[in-house]
Amino acid sequence: MNTTASPLAERARSGKPIGVGIIGLGANGGWAGRSHLPALRAVPGYELRALSASSQQSAERSGHRHGVPRTFGTAAELAACDEVDLVVVAVKVPHHRELVRTALSAGKSVLCEWPLGNGLAEAADMARQARDHAVPTVVGLQARSHPALAYVRDLVADGYVGEVLSTTVVGSGGAWGATVGPGDHHVLDAANGMTLLTVPFAHTLDGLASVLGEPEDLRIHLASRRTSAVDTESGRPVPMTAADQVVASGRLPGGAVATFHYRGGMSRGVNFRWEINGTEGDLVLTAPVGHLQLSPITIEGGRGTATGLAPLEVPESYVRVPLLDPHADAPAYAVAHAYQRFLDDLREGGRPGVPDFAHGAARHRSVESAVTTA
Repeated sequence: MNTTASPLAERARSGKPIGVGIIGLGANGGWAGRSHLPALRAVPGYELRALSASSQQSAERSGHRHGVPRTFGTAAELAACDEVDLVVVAVKVPHHRELVRTALSAGKSVLCEWPLGNGLAEAADMARQARDHAVPTVVGLQARSHPALAYVRDLVADGYVGEVLSTTVVGSGGAWGATVGPGDHHVLDAANGMTLLTVPFAHTLDGLASVLGEPEDLRIHLASRRTSAVDTESGRPVPMTAADQVVASGRLPGGAVATFHYRGGMSRGVNFRWEINGTEGDLVLTAPVGHLQLSPITIEGGRGTATGLAPLEVPESYVRVPLLDPHADAPAYAVAHAYQRFLDDLREGGRPGVPDFAHGAARHRSVESAVTTA
C-alpha cells in the first residue's frame, strides 16, 4: 500500500514518535529482548510504550525488567491501547496469524517476525487482511536492510564484479544439528514452521535477491540426515522432523547461476560464505553463523589484476543507526536498520525500503513452490 497516505505516516512526518507495543517480550528477553528492544531504543522516532505476555503477572514482571510503562495480559488489550501505533509480533510462528488479525482488527500497523505465517496459506491470508485494513505492515526479513548488503548491492550495480557469472552460498543453520537447547525443541518439529528451510535459508535467499535479483527456476531439495538431536540439559534425544540439509539452485536475471547449501548444526570451518563471481572481479561475504539476518558480516573483494581478496569496509554513509555496533549488537543491528528504513518509507513515500506482508507472502510462495521431492 501507499504508506504516505496512512495516519501512521502522518504521525511520522509530524515528528511525533511512533508508539510501539511488543507481543512476546518476556522478562528473560528472548528474541524480542535481544533484537527489537535495543533496536527500538537506538532509532529516534520510536517509543516502546507497551508489551503483552501470556498473563498479566508475566507482563508486569517483563515491564518492570525492561522499563516498559504499560503491560497487558492479552494481545487484544495491547492492540486497543491508544498509546500504541505499531504492534510488533515476536512470538512463535504458530501464533502469528491470530495475533496479527487481532492487531489489524484494532486498526494498528503491524511488524510481524519471519516466517510471516505457518506456511503459504496463512501468510497469504495475513497479506489479504493487511490489504483490507489498509495499514502499513512490515515482515521481519531484515537481512536486506543490513548496511553490508546495501553496500554490496551498490558495488554489484556499479560494476565491481563486471557481469555476474555465478553466486554460491554455503551456510550453517546452528539449530537442526546434533544438540538442541531445552527451550528450542519447537524448531525441530516441521509442523511449527520454523525450520532450516524457512528461517536461515529463506532469510538469506531474500537478502541475496535484494542484491542480485530474484532467482528464477529455483529448485530446492531437502534431506534429513539426522532424525533426532540431544537435549543439552537432559541428555535425552528429541525427535527431529525438520530437514537438516537444504540444497538449492536457480538462475539469476541475466542467466547467472545461483547455488545454495544449508546444513544443520555448526561447522568447524566457515559457517557462512557467499561468493559473487563476475567477469571483472569477485566479492566474498563471510559470517560466524549462517543466519545472515543476525550476524556480523565481513566483506572482501578483488578485481582487475588483483590475484587475491582484500577487506572492504562498509562506508559510514551506509550506517543509519550509529548507536549500535555490528558485532556487539549483531542480533539487533539489521533489525534497527529495518526500523529506520520503515520510518523513511513513512516520511518519504516512494518505493518501499522494507518488505511488507505482500512481500512476505511472495517469499513464502517462492520457497514452498520450489521444494521438490524428485
